[in-house]
Amino acid sequence: MKAGLIGAVAALAFSAPALADTLVDNVEGVTIDATGGMDRFTGLVIADDGRIKQVLHRGDKRPERPTYKVDGQGRIMLPGMIDSHGHVMGLGFAALTLDLSASRSLPEALAMIADYARTHPGAPWILGRGWNQELWPEKRFPTAAELDAVVPDRPVWLVRVDGHAGWANSKALAMAGVTATTKDPAGGKIERTAPGGKPAGVLVDNAMDLVGGKVPAPRPEDRDLAFAMAQDVLLAKGVTAIADMGTTIEDWQTFRRAGDNGSLRIRIMAYASGTDNMALIGGPGPTPWLYEDRLRLNGVKLYVDGALGSRGASLKAPYADAPGTKGLRITSDTQLKNLMSRAALDKFQVAVHAIGDEANMAVLSAIEEMSETYGGDRRWRIEHAQVVDPADIARFGKQGIIASMQPTHQTSDREMAEKRLGPNRLAGAYAWKSIQASGARIAFGSDVPVEEADPWAGWAAAISRVGPDGNPPGGWQPQERVTREEAFAGYTVNGAYAGFAEGRFGRLVPGERADFLFVDRDPFLSTPAELAQTKVLEVWIGGRKVWEKK
Repeated sequence: MKAGLIGAVAALAFSAPALADTLVDNVEGVTIDATGGMDRFTGLVIADDGRIKQVLHRGDKRPERPTYKVDGQGRIMLPGMIDSHGHVMGLGFAALTLDLSASRSLPEALAMIADYARTHPGAPWILGRGWNQELWPEKRFPTAAELDAVVPDRPVWLVRVDGHAGWANSKALAMAGVTATTKDPAGGKIERTAPGGKPAGVLVDNAMDLVGGKVPAPRPEDRDLAFAMAQDVLLAKGVTAIADMGTTIEDWQTFRRAGDNGSLRIRIMAYASGTDNMALIGGPGPTPWLYEDRLRLNGVKLYVDGALGSRGASLKAPYADAPGTKGLRITSDTQLKNLMSRAALDKFQVAVHAIGDEANMAVLSAIEEMSETYGGDRRWRIEHAQVVDPADIARFGKQGIIASMQPTHQTSDREMAEKRLGPNRLAGAYAWKSIQASGARIAFGSDVPVEEADPWAGWAAAISRVGPDGNPPGGWQPQERVTREEAFAGYTVNGAYAGFAEGRFGRLVPGERADFLFVDRDPFLSTPAELAQTKVLEVWIGGRKVWEKK
């Protein structure tokens, strides 16, 4: 019987089909290799599990009979771009609601709102986002009365571009019960017509929940549609993986539905929205990688302060253009340490939003304290790190902190930052080079939908400190530029490392997932302006083509 069994097994082994290999040849490939150097190559062999089997260079022997062969037609091949800070469902819902990001004046925004209300007569709420008073000649927050003039009959709730303030009409304020007697919540502010007066229409940071909490929750099918649209937007820009900052249990279930039905194309490194969602999603710890490395809950996203544009960023000294305030602390020092400890106990990675110099100092101090208690490979993350006291920069490197930063914030915010901070407090603003020189690792992203999910514009900004309009000549605070190769790492290998995904994706090397792009130009031979205009031609994830330019 043993001999018969052995013979049968041997027969099955010899009759099993050979593993299918795909040869992608005739490419001009560029990647960061396994040693951290730059590697130019001409082909890839991809195994049937979607991982890279071999990287081919000029003169290397090609497989004689690959199962599949793809002619790259001499095009430029790059690893898929990793966006290390975005809001996936926010991007999807922004595509389904009113987008005010193109408005360049208050009257223009109001006209867009009126038009949207007319063309959506059945919508019980008018919802949208993207307004930015700093781009308007008025340079002030809008009011409920101005909204009432164009939409008096339905509640309106419009989130500011940075997600840290919301604009409501009187109907929405009334439905939320926000009146002159409503007190500012901790970590939030209700803008008022006069000190102690009735709400003016804008609510900042934690006060946003007063109205936002009354907005009807989307249905599962709404979420699925929003996620499908978000994936299309990301893939069109060459983003194959993203760190989703602020994942709710409903978001997670949306991602899981897509994974279960085979429509999850991008890779998502999720960070739960607070410790409650962290426990609901992960339970006793981070989840395993799911759907062939397409989804994992890594950790938790926490907040310390708000944003610079809405004067919610917590500063050490008063705002230059508003001497009566230093901003808002959303979470106190004690609360922050308690939340970080709660997450670290169960080995969740901690990512903390900090924009102002006081907020960054507070997070650095908390990390230093946590590091004494919780050893091991924690990879503490500070999200944004936009304004840092130069005296605190060295602290990033001492703790091996990951600075998750967004280059296009600098080019978008430059003029506003100068007004908020004044000329003498800019040395630590968007200080990519200095923070990296401290020994910290920089992971680049977009903060989509606050900015476009555009790694090419981000890459160009990182190496030039120049905006899309070509200003300022020579770059803003040009000493903080990074090299082309450093920016490339920020959107690839560093993004993978920041999300505990190294060895899985981020490079085009043997053993990693074959996530790559074909693009229309060589980013290492392009000017910054040309680099920003890069067009993605094809996107492959796990050795399969998932998107193609029409």
